[in-house]
Amino acid sequence: MSVLLAAAPRHLRVASVVESGAALTRSHLGDGRCVGWYAPPVSGWQVAIDAERPGVPVPTALARRFGATDFWARWTRTECLAKLADVPVATWWQRHGLEVPPDCGWPWRTLTRPDLVVTVAFAASPPRR
Repeated sequence: MSVLLAAAPRHLRVASVVESGAALTRSHLGDGRCVGWYAPPVSGWQVAIDAERPGVPVPTALARRFGATDFWARWTRTECLAKLADVPVATWWQRHGLEVPPDCGWPWRTLTRPDLVVTVAFAASPPRR
């Protein structure tokens, strides 16, 4: 995973919903675009991404609860980890806030660009039944 995370910028593309249909997974932005992950699938692993626009103001209630400092980076990580854990993000908040639990062990990377904050995270796929 470390190789994929190191190369993450090469595997991300921003496009319209229609143009990003071939992405392995994608995150929808509030302005109608999607950020797609275009790396090949890795056997035994699932991937999640989340992206936000850093110029968008942090909602007041969330800033009050979690603080505004580095909010979008912490938010995208939380969204990814909640997706991988298959729990609602509100459940994740109750357990961990917007932090990565120290025993998480899932590899992730947050990329910050002037127009985007994107987190990519991986977790071992659950065994097939």
